[in-house]
Amino acid sequence: MRLTFAELSLTTLRTLVQISERGIVPAHWEQMQTAVALNERQQVEQITAYLLNYQLTLMNEATIWSRAIYPLLLLAEVNSIQAWAQISLRADYPRFTLEGLVDGVLGHVFGGVIDAPYLIVVEAKRGLEGQNPQAQLYGTMLAAAWQNQQRNRQEQQEMYGCYTIGDNWTFVHGLVTGLENDLPSLTIQHSREYAERLEAITILQILKYIVRTYFTALPSLPSPLA
Repeated sequence: MRLTFAELSLTTLRTLVQISERGIVPAHWEQMQTAVALNERQQVEQITAYLLNYQLTLMNEATIWSRAIYPLLLLAEVNSIQAWAQISLRADYPRFTLEGLVDGVLGHVFGGVIDAPYLIVVEAKRGLEGQNPQAQLYGTMLAAAWQNQQRNRQEQQEMYGCYTIGDNWTFVHGLVTGLENDLPSLTIQHSREYAERLEAITILQILKYIVRTYFTALPSLPSPLA
């Protein structure tokens, strides 16, 4: 069975993957306290000052993405970990194939391509095309986990994802196991919603924490904390 991210629904995913949702777990995200440099804080202030003076509900998704979402992803970059937009992902599980474009990722760049995606970002569509973004996000996280498993051969893949609605961010932590089984497992827990206009520093701290975590977990890469 071949499915694109855009056509995924939670009902379809549950026939392909064993999904365990643990709901909102505030403690997991509250521990992500990472230092933000003064120059980064100044850039965040410029971004949020712009957002406070415009009616985001009247802007289209592309405008919000370019002025609110992507600038924070850029601030989380370290060394070879870069923020890219419109990335193609594909995963060939035993019983199904997932493929399509992802709105944004933070990942390790090698040879001019995203070699290992760590954080997947899905921008929720509004209007007539609007739908629950969770199914699409779960699908892209499964695809990224499969790609990473081809690289590191680990049985369990830890992934982070995020979906945005306007300037609101909701993060998801996922563990994918049984990638070579007929019924792989996805265990997930959510953050609360973070409003960028008011909590941009907290959002950036989470992004930077995720990047630091993956550098620590991959000894083959130089540590950004050295």
